[in-house]
Amino acid sequence: MPAQTAPADPRLAPLTEAEDPDLEHEGLSRRLSFTGLDLSAQEADAVEFDQCRFERTTLAAAVLDQPRFTDCEVSHCDWANARLTKPTLLRTRLTSVRLTGAQCTAGTLRDVSFDDCRADLAGFRFTTFAHVRFSGCNLTGADFTGADLRRAEFVACDLTGAQFSNATCTGARFTNCDLSGIGGVTGLSGATITADDLIALSHTFARALGITVIASAPPR
Repeated sequence: MPAQTAPADPRLAPLTEAEDPDLEHEGLSRRLSFTGLDLSAQEADAVEFDQCRFERTTLAAAVLDQPRFTDCEVSHCDWANARLTKPTLLRTRLTSVRLTGAQCTAGTLRDVSFDDCRADLAGFRFTTFAHVRFSGCNLTGADFTGADLRRAEFVACDLTGAQFSNATCTGARFTNCDLSGIGGVTGLSGATITADDLIALSHTFARALGITVIASAPPR
């Protein structure tokens, strides 16, 4: 199997500080730095961010339909419970971002990296991942139902209780991850998983196959 390709880095130009915290329908933000702003609970359709940086800026509970992020960096932000419908993320890096309960539905993510993010209970249903890497992320209870993960990589992530029903994982890689109690385990068909992770999955596989596992009898 070919080696996983690392996501491409964002292409950032010199930035200007953003002053207006309001998002507009079909608005375009280009080469702006959003620092310490509160954009929570805002709603916007077809908003675009091109070569932008978000730092300590909250989009918590925002509702964005068909947003597009191109060549963006997001760090130390709160995007918890944001709802992004059909988003496009291209060459975007997210570092130490809180994504608890965020919903990224039917999206397209290409050359995107998530580093040390908290994305527990986040939803990525029916989203396509191309050259996407999750590293050191909390993804407990995350929902990847119907997602195309063929070019996704998970490194040192907590995926306890995550859902993979009807996912496409041929070519996906899982390295040093906690996969305990995941749902839709057959959705991992074709994935590459390190040996230690596979051992932890044994009880989950057994349940999926209807196998009852009992403790070994002590030697006589």
